[in-house]
Amino acid sequence: MKALTFHGIQSVRYESIPDPAIHEPTDVVVKVKICAICGSDLHLYHGRETGCDHATAMGHEFVGEVVETGSDVSDFKVGDLVMSPFTTNCGQCEYCRCGLTSRCIYGQLFGWVENKRGLNGGQAECVRVPLADRTLLQIPPTLTLEQGLLLGDVIPTGYYCAHQASIETDKVYVVIGCGAVGLMSVLGALDQGATTLYAVDTLPERLALAESFGAIPINATRQDPVKVIRAGTHGLGAHGVMEAVGNNKTLKMAYDMVRHGGIISMVGVNTEMILPISPGDIYNKNLTLKIGRCPARYFMEKLLPSVVAGKHDYSSIVTHRMDLKEGSDAYKMFANRNDHCVKIVLAC
Repeated sequence: MKALTFHGIQSVRYESIPDPAIHEPTDVVVKVKICAICGSDLHLYHGRETGCDHATAMGHEFVGEVVETGSDVSDFKVGDLVMSPFTTNCGQCEYCRCGLTSRCIYGQLFGWVENKRGLNGGQAECVRVPLADRTLLQIPPTLTLEQGLLLGDVIPTGYYCAHQASIETDKVYVVIGCGAVGLMSVLGALDQGATTLYAVDTLPERLALAESFGAIPINATRQDPVKVIRAGTHGLGAHGVMEAVGNNKTLKMAYDMVRHGGIISMVGVNTEMILPISPGDIYNKNLTLKIGRCPARYFMEKLLPSVVAGKHDYSSIVTHRMDLKEGSDAYKMFANRNDHCVKIVLAC
C-alpha cells in the first residue's frame, strides 16, 4: 500500500510499505477514506520530537471502512464506516474507566514506531487498529466523513482545552493560537458558556474565522495582547487562558495575561526542556496550570450528538483538500502556513 512515511527532519515520502495485517484477535484493518495533518505531526517533522523509526507511516487523524476483523471483534463488521481517536483505548483499565482514555495502560499513539515497536499511522491507504471495539466509533449516516475526521482529534481537543479552563458565564477568557485546535477551543469555550472570549493570533485569516465563531480578535502583530486583556479587565487579567500553540513564548504570554487565581489550560504540545515560568511564579499568582493530552475517545462520544445536530460548521476550518500522493507538498504547505492554510485533509 501507499503511505506518507517519516524519513528524518522535513522529510516525508509518499511510498509503498507493507499492507497492515491482523496481529491480535481484537484488531481490525481500516481502509482509509480521508486523513489529515495535525499540528502535532510537525513536532516530528521539524525534529522537536525524536526516536521515531524511519519509514513509519505518519498521522493519527483518519476515517475509513473496515475491511478485515479479528476473531474477537464484536462491534464492527466488514463494510462499516468508522472514526478513530488518535490513540487506541482498552475501555477497561482504571484510566479508561475514569475517562482519561488518552492514558490507557494498553493504549498506543497512531503514527509512532520506535525500535520497531509501535503503531503505524493513518496517513496511508490502510491502517491496523488494535483494541477496535473500544477504540473506534461508527460513523452515523447523518455525519460526514470530514466531521468524523475532525471528531477524532481537533474537536474534542478544543473542547477539552476549554473544559480544563473551567468556563463560567460573565468571566473573561482568552484563546492563544487560532490554528485548528485553537479555533475548536473557541467553539468549545462558547459552547460551555463563555460570553467574553478573546482570540490571539498573527494571521488575519485565522482571526477572521475566530471572529466569525464569536470571539473578539487580537492581532498580535498590531497590538500587545497582554495590554489589551488588562485594559479590558480593569488591570486584573483574564480568568482563564487557553494556550493552543505549544511553545514558551505563548505560555509566557498566557501567564502575563491571566489574573491571580486564574487558570492556564495548555493543550499545545510544548517540547521545551524548561518552562518560562517558575514554581515561584505559579505560587505568587495562586495559579492553576492544567496541561495534558486530550482523552479524545471519551469526549468523542459526548460530543457526537452536537456534531450530528450541525451546531457549528466545523469543516470551515478545512482550507485545503488534496490527495495522499501530494502529502509531501501538503506537509511543506502546512509547516510554512502557505496559502492561508489552517487544516489540510488528504483523500486516499
